[in-house]
Amino acid sequence: MVKASVIIPTRNGEQNVGQLLATLKQQSVKPSQILIVDSSSEDDTLKICEAFDVDLIKINAGSFNHGGTRNMAASKATGDILIYMTQDAALRDSTVLAILLNSLEDPSVAAVYGRQVPREDANPIERFARYFNYPSNNMTKGLKDLPALGVKTFFFSNVFSAVRKNAFEKVGGFPDNTIMNEDMFLAARLIQNGYKIAYQADAVVYHSHSYSLSTQFKRYFDIGVFFSRNRWIMDLAKSEREGIRYLKELLVYLIANKEWFWLPYAIFETMLRFFGYRIGLIEGSLPLWFKKRISYNKSFWIG
Repeated sequence: MVKASVIIPTRNGEQNVGQLLATLKQQSVKPSQILIVDSSSEDDTLKICEAFDVDLIKINAGSFNHGGTRNMAASKATGDILIYMTQDAALRDSTVLAILLNSLEDPSVAAVYGRQVPREDANPIERFARYFNYPSNNMTKGLKDLPALGVKTFFFSNVFSAVRKNAFEKVGGFPDNTIMNEDMFLAARLIQNGYKIAYQADAVVYHSHSYSLSTQFKRYFDIGVFFSRNRWIMDLAKSEREGIRYLKELLVYLIANKEWFWLPYAIFETMLRFFGYRIGLIEGSLPLWFKKRISYNKSFWIG
């Protein structure tokens, strides 16, 4: 039987982590290990985690890195499959883990990610973003899909994903130091090495955010920084055309649902995302103090 390790980075996650751990324990296919990496939580996250049978690693908040921390956790994992989750994801039911892992029965598939459905309190733009990125149809992606899908070929999410540990190690895992998008980096490396990535629409988690306009700008600045430092991904697949398609379909969605109030907001937010992203692409010519000021992941620039 294949053994699977679930890896969850936590930081002040008391509102969600208890429910997540409880539902993981109730899965029809149970993980052989649940590994929590906590970044100096100041709430009851640790107390909640200690009430469950989990392996717990404590690190300083300042040492957390989206890639390096997950690599460290992978080195401690006992499973043949690494299941990555975030603390704010909620599994739909007790079959979700089994459904996700079924995709790895195909030997050509090295990794799989599940579908994210917005929470009930998500605003219309956030709801559309989930529908846009996580459709209802399954998909398997490889090098041959680059002409049709572009950068979407490498779309992958550590909110709920699974990867074969041997393939993970073969391609070097995540980048040890990355501002974000460690999941896209891994997917691109796997595909570049001849593996395939699966999207399993029936493996559902509830997950969404309500980011402010300033936060969206900062996040997309960080995305631009990621692409600036990983030009090889841009060389394989251009990303700008995906942004244009997103805006067109978002406006159609809002009009169809008579969300008139959100139309100007959607246009302005998309412009902020675009400008943040473009500024991130030229981060090499910007002073460090300025990058720290407009970045979402400020700890990336320390040290």
